[in-house]
Amino acid sequence: MRNMAHHYFEGANMRLTLIAGDPNSVPENSPTLYKTDRGSWVVQGWVVTDPEALAAMRIPEGETCVEIPDRMIPFFTQGE
Repeated sequence: MRNMAHHYFEGANMRLTLIAGDPNSVPENSPTLYKTDRGSWVVQGWVVTDPEALAAMRIPEGETCVEIPDRMIPFFTQGE
């Protein structure tokens, strides 16, 4: 897999560094992990639509959740 750590995306108020796309998802490489300039992470993943799972999480307005596979967890330490 190629190193993607130097790809930057700038939004209105946040700078994102692409850390990794899912190596087992071709050609889109999604789910994807990004490190922000705010000391946080942005995770692009599969939309969670299971009503029971969503109800159990009680997600407040203005928040959401996405699902990523276990194989993406090792990439979280690459942005540090």
